[in-house]
Amino acid sequence: MCADTPQTPEYKSTLNLPKTDFPMRAGLPTREPNWLARWEEIGIYDRLREKKGRKPFTLHDGPPYANGNLHIGHALNKTIKDMIVRSHQMMGYDARYIPGWDCHGLPIEWKIEEQYRQKGRDKDQVPINDFRGECRKFAAGWVDVQREEFKRLGVTGNWQDPYLTMDFHAERVIAEEFMKFLMNGTLYQGSKPVMWSPVEKTALAEAEVEYHDKESFTIWVKFEVTDFATPDLELSDEEETDEARAAIAAATADAAGDFVGAHVVIWTTTPWTIPSNKAVVFGEDFGYGLYEVTDAPEECWAAVGDRFILADKLAGEVFGRARLEEGMYRRLRDVTSAQLGGMTLRHPLAGAEGSNGEWDAPRDFRAADFVTDTEGTGFVHCAPSHGLEEYELYRDLGMLGEVITYNVMEDGRFRDDLPFFGGKAILKPNGKEGNANAAVIDKLAEVGGLLARGKIKHSYPHSWRSKAPVIYRNTPQWFAAIDKVVGDGLDMHGRTIRARALAEIDNVNWVPRSGRNRLHSMMEARPDWVLSRQRAWGVPLTCFVKKGALPTAEDFLLRNEEVNARIVAAFEAEGADVWYEEGAKARFLGGIVAPEDYEQVFDILDVWFDSGSTHAFVLRDREDGSEDGIADVYMEGTDQHRGWFHSSLLQSVGTTGRAPYRNVVTHGFTLDAKGMKMSKSIGNTIVPETIVKQYGADILRLWVAQTDYTADQRIGDEILKGVADSYRRLRNTMRYMLGALNDFSEADRIEPGEMPELERFVLHRLAELDNVVRDGFARYDFQNVFQAVFTFATLDLSAFYFDIRKDVLYCDGDTLERRAARSVLDILFHRLTTWLAPILVFTMEEVWLERYPGEQSSVHLVDMPQTPTVWLDPALAAKWTQVRRARRVVTAALEVQRSDKVIGSSLEAAPVVHVEDEVTLAALKALPFADICITSGVSLTADPAPAEAFRLAEVPGVGVVFETAEGEKCQRCWKILPDVGHHAHPGLCGRCDDAVSELD
Repeated sequence: MCADTPQTPEYKSTLNLPKTDFPMRAGLPTREPNWLARWEEIGIYDRLREKKGRKPFTLHDGPPYANGNLHIGHALNKTIKDMIVRSHQMMGYDARYIPGWDCHGLPIEWKIEEQYRQKGRDKDQVPINDFRGECRKFAAGWVDVQREEFKRLGVTGNWQDPYLTMDFHAERVIAEEFMKFLMNGTLYQGSKPVMWSPVEKTALAEAEVEYHDKESFTIWVKFEVTDFATPDLELSDEEETDEARAAIAAATADAAGDFVGAHVVIWTTTPWTIPSNKAVVFGEDFGYGLYEVTDAPEECWAAVGDRFILADKLAGEVFGRARLEEGMYRRLRDVTSAQLGGMTLRHPLAGAEGSNGEWDAPRDFRAADFVTDTEGTGFVHCAPSHGLEEYELYRDLGMLGEVITYNVMEDGRFRDDLPFFGGKAILKPNGKEGNANAAVIDKLAEVGGLLARGKIKHSYPHSWRSKAPVIYRNTPQWFAAIDKVVGDGLDMHGRTIRARALAEIDNVNWVPRSGRNRLHSMMEARPDWVLSRQRAWGVPLTCFVKKGALPTAEDFLLRNEEVNARIVAAFEAEGADVWYEEGAKARFLGGIVAPEDYEQVFDILDVWFDSGSTHAFVLRDREDGSEDGIADVYMEGTDQHRGWFHSSLLQSVGTTGRAPYRNVVTHGFTLDAKGMKMSKSIGNTIVPETIVKQYGADILRLWVAQTDYTADQRIGDEILKGVADSYRRLRNTMRYMLGALNDFSEADRIEPGEMPELERFVLHRLAELDNVVRDGFARYDFQNVFQAVFTFATLDLSAFYFDIRKDVLYCDGDTLERRAARSVLDILFHRLTTWLAPILVFTMEEVWLERYPGEQSSVHLVDMPQTPTVWLDPALAAKWTQVRRARRVVTAALEVQRSDKVIGSSLEAAPVVHVEDEVTLAALKALPFADICITSGVSLTADPAPAEAFRLAEVPGVGVVFETAEGEKCQRCWKILPDVGHHAHPGLCGRCDDAVSELD
C-alpha cells in the first residue's frame, strides 16, 4: 500500500492506520529533565541493585578533578562509561558504578592561591589547616556542580554516595597504603633531579606535565683542555724497550702540544645549567677530530689559530653556527676516545675575576652511552643536579657527592651567594622567561667562553596547571623504589614492583590493544616513583625520620606498626588535618618512642598516589565495590597510560602484587570539526551544556556512539546536525512500530513456526544482530553496535520490511499475515528499545513508556530479551538474499518510470521479471512477489530478457520490462486489480471486501 492515506471517506475508517501519541518532534532539551526527575523519584539505580543472583560487574571511575565545569572530554568519558555500565546491566550483570572525584592536589590548591593573590593575601601566612579547609570547601562545591552536570547527560550511578579522595576514610586508606611502602622497605629519601615547577614550587609527575613548543636560548660553550696524559699502555717484556718508551713519550708530547689549549665544545639549550656543570662526556665509538681556524670574519667568537675538538659528523654545522664558512678551518688530526680520556678540562668560568674559586676544579671528562652524534657537537655538558641521565651515570660511578650542586632554589632562582648569578631567576613568578639565561650567556661571552649562540623552537615540558615551563632540579624527595626486591609477604615472590607490573600488564585485556604496548614501554623505562610534593592540600607522607641519621641509615625511617595504627585511627575519625595540628608528633609517637628523637615529614603525597589507591577504599572497602577488590573495567583517555592506569598499577602491585583491573579501555581526545585541539584562546571549544540546551543529551550520547572513541574524534555544528538526522530516522522507525502495535495483545501473537517466510527471515536477521549487539557491548564497541542496529532499522526494517508490510498491516483483516507481522513488530520493539537504551537513555525510555506506562515502569529496569538461536536459518537467509537482489532490480526499474512521470505509484505497475537462475525463479514464484515489490501484479518468467529490459550491473541474470497494471483501482488499498468492482462493497478488491465485511 502507498504511504498516502486513501481519501475515500467511507473506507478510511475501516483501515488499521497507525495510532500513537508518540511525537515526531523529540523536544529533548525540555523533556529530558522530566525523565531525570522520574528516575530519581523511583530510584532506578537502587532498584537494579535489588536484583539478586547476578554476577557483579564493576566499572571503577577514574576521578576527575573537582575544580571547574565540564568540558567535552568529560562528556565523552562519562558517556562511554555509562554505556558500558548500562549495557552490561541489561545483559544480566549487576553492573555497579560509583562516581568519584579527585579532591586533593595542585589543581585545587592553585585555585585557592589565585583567590588569595586577588585579595592580596599570602598563603604562607595562613594557618595550614585553615588553608586546607578552604581547599576542602572549594572541592566540595565543584563536586556538587559537576554531579548535576554529569547527571544531566543521563549518566546513571550511585550519585548519592560517590567516593571522594578527601573523605576521612579515603584519607585514612591512602595513608595506610603509603605506609605499606614504608614498611616493606621500598620507600626511601633521595636527592635526584625531578621535574620541578618554579612557579608552583613543587615537584611534578610526568602525568602533570604537557608538552608545548618553546623558544629556548642555545649556546656552544668552550671547555679548554689544560692537560693531556696518554693512558698507560700495557707492554709485554719484549715490547717494553728504551726505544718504545721514547716513542711513547714523543707521541705524548706531540699530542699534548696539539691538544693542550684546544677547546672541547658543548651545546646546550639550557644555559642556566652551565653554572652547575661538573663534567663533559663523549661517545666512545664516534669519530672525533682536532680542527684549527685558518680565517675568521669580524663579529666572530673564534680567532685564527683557535683549535676545537668536535665530532666529525657535526663539525661543519658547528662552524657554520660560529660564522666560519668552509675554507676558514682545517682538520689537523684524528682524536681517539683513548686520547679524549687523557684530557683534563677547565670550566669556562674558572679563574674569572669575582668567581671566588666556584668553578676552578677540573671538570670530569669520560665516555657515556647517552651521547649522540646526530645533533650538537658530539660532547654533552653534565650538570647531574639538572639531568637524569647524568645523575644516573654518576650515581652508578659512586661519584654523586662530587657532582651534585644545590645552585637553584625552589622558586627557580640561583642561590643568593652564587658568584655572578646570585638571585637571578630562570623563570619569573608569572612563568615567563627570567634573567638567568641572559646573565649566563653574557658572562660566558665576557670571559671568552662562547663559540656561538642562537635560539631554537622545540617541544618542552610545561606544568599542565600553571602552563609555565618546568625544569629538572635536584631536591630531596621521597621515592618508591620500583627495582628493589620485596618480600614474599606481598605475594610477589621476591620480584620487584617493575617486574610484577610488567607481568601483570599481560594479564589485562587492553582496548585498543595498543594500550598494552604503550604502558609496557613506559613501565620498562620509568624511574623510581617520586611520591612527595611540597604543597599543603593532600594526604601527608605519614612518616617520621630519625634526627641526625643519614637517609641511608637503617634507622633513618621509623617503622612501627603501633605508630601506624594510631595514625590511621586518627585519620579515620578526624581526617588528614590531624597531621598538621599542634602536638601531632607527640600524639602519634608518645609512649612508643621518644618524640624528640624524630622529625615529622610534612610533604604531601603525589595526587596520583591518591587516585592510584582508590581501588583500596572503593573496590575493596565498599559493599557496592568489587568482591575481590579488582575492577572489571578502568576506562579513561589515552593520556592516562602515563597517569591513572600507570599509577594505579604501580600502587596496586606495590601493595597487593596484582593489577587492580581486568580490562582497560582507552578513548582518544576530542577535536573540533577541523581536527584542531580545542582551546579557549582559539575560541573553538564546545561546551556540553551548549549541546544539551540546543539538541538534548541524547544527541550528544549518539555522537559518542557513532564515533570510534579509541582514536581522536571530531565534533562541530555540521557533525552534530548529521547526528541529529540519524536520530530523527531512528525515532521515526520507533514511532512507526508504536503506531502499528497499537492495542496489540498476547491474543494476537503467533509463534515463529506459523509465520510466513518474510517474518521468519526478519527473525533470522534479528538473531544475527543479537549476537553482534551482545558481542559489541561485551567488547565496549559501541560504534559497531549502533551502526549495526541503525543499518538494520533503516535498511532491513524501514526500507524493506515495513515498506512491504504496510499493506498487510493497514488493509488486512484478522489474517495470519497481519498477526505475524504484529508479532514480529512486538519482538522487534523489545529488542530495539533495550539494545538502544544504553545509548539513547531518554528516547528509549519515552518509547517504552508509550507502550508500558506506569509509575514504576522503565526500560532501564528490564534486560535485553534472550533471542532463541533456533531463529537462525541460514538456508532461508540465503534464499531471501536472492529475493532482495531481484526486488532491487524491480524497484530501480519502477523508479525510472516514476522519474519519467509515467507512473505516480508503484501500485500502477505490473512488471514482467525475467530471471535466468532456475532456483531463484522458483523461489520468487513461491512467494507473493508482487507484494514484496509493492506492485499490483508481477509476471515471472525464465524467458531471456529482451534488449529493452532494465538491468542492474550488480545483479546479473535479472531483467525487468515495465507493464502497467490492468483493472480498476481499489478505493481502500489502491491496488489496481481485475476483480475490483465485482464484490459486495463497490470499488473494493476481494481482500478489502472481506476485511470490511468482517467489520460489518
